[in-house]
Amino acid sequence: MTQHEYIFVTVSIVIGLALTRLLHVVGDLIRYHHQVRFHWSTVVWGMSVLIFILQLWWIGWELHDYTNWSFLHFLLLIFASICIYGAAEMALPDPDDEHFDMLVHSQGLGRVSAASLLVYFLLGPYINITMFDNPVYLSIMIPLVGASLMVLVICIPRWFKVLSVVFGAYSLAVLYLTV
Repeated sequence: MTQHEYIFVTVSIVIGLALTRLLHVVGDLIRYHHQVRFHWSTVVWGMSVLIFILQLWWIGWELHDYTNWSFLHFLLLIFASICIYGAAEMALPDPDDEHFDMLVHSQGLGRVSAASLLVYFLLGPYINITMFDNPVYLSIMIPLVGASLMVLVICIPRWFKVLSVVFGAYSLAVLYLTV
């Protein structure tokens, strides 16, 4: 077993839990659809979180040739995975918790999802520069855009509808750049 395989078993477990959590809540929202007050912006947000779950898993594969592993790299990747899990956990309202209004959830507890993604985006430059040897300017600017969007979602929840669309476009752009 290579170091990459050893490290990414743990990372994949956490990412897999994030994906499972997001899909479980989607199932519950479908199951209780008659009690849920649907809002498209929360769906866009959830899809964007899904994109970042899959993007982290994908970039994990891109590290298969990386040879300079350290315990710090392992910790940062695990912490990034935990942040993605946190974003998935709070991205959508869970009808089991009697949160049936999707927009109210997004403008309230859903902001914790944005806080998790904020930390994730703050970790990005280190990973992009040290592990991928990407250009410093792009490695800082692209995550900075995501971090700025998360700060806006956290601080100005009434803008959630517009920011979810912008974040959706940003998510697709990041996906395009990393695959």
